[in-house]
Formats: sequence, structure tokens, C-alpha cells
Amino acid sequence: MGLKKGAVEDLIERAGGCAVIDGGLATQLEALGAHFDDPLWSARCLISNPELIEEVHVQYLESGADIVVTSSYQATILGFVSKGLSVNESESLLQKSVHLALEARDKFWKLVQRYPSHNYNHALVAASVGSYGAYLADGSEYSGYYGKDITLEKLKDFHRRRLQVLVDAGPDLLAFETIPNKIEAKAIAELLDEENVPIPSWICFSSVNGENACSGESFEECLDILNKSDKVSIVGINCSSPQCIENLVLKFRKSFFPQLTKKAIAVYPNSGEVWDGKAKLWLPSECFGGENFEVLATRWHEAGASLIGGCCRTTPSTIRSISEVLKRRL
Repeated sequence: MGLKKGAVEDLIERAGGCAVIDGGLATQLEALGAHFDDPLWSARCLISNPELIEEVHVQYLESGADIVVTSSYQATILGFVSKGLSVNESESLLQKSVHLALEARDKFWKLVQRYPSHNYNHALVAASVGSYGAYLADGSEYSGYYGKDITLEKLKDFHRRRLQVLVDAGPDLLAFETIPNKIEAKAIAELLDEENVPIPSWICFSSVNGENACSGESFEECLDILNKSDKVSIVGINCSSPQCIENLVLKFRKSFFPQLTKKAIAVYPNSGEVWDGKAKLWLPSECFGGENFEVLATRWHEAGASLIGGCCRTTPSTIRSISEVLKRRL
């Protein structure tokens, strides 16, 4: 199970230089009737509606996604235990998030093999690992402020068992998402080494101002830590406004010398709407649809991104637009 070193690069090459990540999971689950008035957010469906999760994975695969991200972003052992589940039950739900994605991928791939002229790639499954702020469900993944008592070791302890369970479930890679600060990036990089994780990982930050991480720390500081890790294959930005992505890719890759990183760059912004983590609602803002993403995805790829998709409030239609414009270039 899992990938050999270089397999992500192989996928990018097979995809014509840019692999397509899927879009918003919770957004599409809601469209299918799921409700998320709960700190577990989309992870609630692992308990109540797992079949919907698999259905959404298939929808994104049909739309051209080369990478599907599991439903484990908000899924933590502590979060499930707080709902009355046992530790064993909680770990089984984490494993289920990976198995649902693998099953959807394998069924879809078996189906498309009947059509020799298809233009799909054999997709990879990325196990989502949300930030500590996502577990807190207080909006701190968009501020980077975890309180005065948080330490490097506490963050490693928080992530460790979930990481072990997800890796054992057999995903192709790990996706650490919406990381808001340098200390959590450092904790993850050290933990990957300590656990000798055998599969590739990406670490994606969030940004509010399009210049720095949500904590206000510079990306130069954050990426300096990750550049030293052989366990981190990909770095990037997720769940930030599409308006800031091109500038950040240029910052990471081209416009500063020396480059901030030589690692592959992943970007998958939200729709442009703004999430109020305290009020638990989306605030009105400029919303980017499929046509916008079609134009922007080309620019992000030309700027240096080699993995592109969508996050909150993006849909299979968004991903189809991204896939069509990028694969049209083949």
C-alpha cells in the first residue's frame, strides 16, 4: 500500500504537467442533503451517511480529479470521543475515511477501463489531516492563534495517533491542510520523521492577506522548515481566496531569489467567499465560479503550481472546468 518515492511526480507527468485535486467535500455533501451543525463538520457523515461520502468522491473523479482527498479533515479521535464514541470506534472511523476514498477510486477506475479512449488518470487518495485549529472549531485555523499554552510537543502529541491510524489505512499520500502557523508546520515535519512515514506528504497553509501565513509569519520562515524535510514532497496554499493565489505561487517559486522552495506546489483555494469561524457562516464576498477558475488555473500553472484544485464552496463543476482547461493543453 502507499506510493513509492517519485509517484506523485509520475502522476503530475501523466496529467500533462499539472495534476487536478478535487473540490469542496462538505459543500457537495450538503448539496446531497447532509447537515453540518456540529463541530465534527463533514466528518459527521462518517457516522451518519458514509455512502454520501463515497458518492461525492465519485462525482469528483468523474469531473476529472487526479487526487481525491478523504473526509478526515475534521475527524479526530478526541472529537469523536467527545461525541461518546470509544477510542477504537474513533480510530475505525478514521480508517473508514480512507477506505471510502480508495473504494470509490478503485470502482471508478475499473469502470472507465471499459472505455479505451477515456482520458482519466488512475487517481491517488490523499488522507486529509486538518490543523489543530480545525479540531478546536473556533476559527483559529484562520488566525494561527492557539493560545499561550500550546507547544511543539503538544501539537505533535495531538497529531501523532491520528497520523498513525491514517497511514495504516493505506492512502497514497497525506494532505496536511489549512496550516496557519510556523509552529504547527514544524511539529508536522518533525512528526513525519519521528514516525518514519513511508508515503509522501503535502503541507498546505492558509493565508488571509495573500502575503503571509494566517499567523502573520512570513512564508519564508515557514517554508525554510519544510524545505529541510525529505518527508514533505509538496507545499502550497488551500482554503484562501482565489485572488491571492497567483501572487503566492510567484512568491514561492519565481519572483524572489533564491526561490522560497523547490518542492512541488499545490494550490486549491475556496470559492472566494469568507468563512466566519465564530459565527459559523459564509460571509458575502466575490464568488468565483467555474469560468473564473478555468482562467485562473491556467495562470496558476504558468506561475509554477503543479497541483491545482478547489476547497470550500467549490463543486464538481469547478473541478471539471479546471480539468478541462489544463488537460486541453496536452
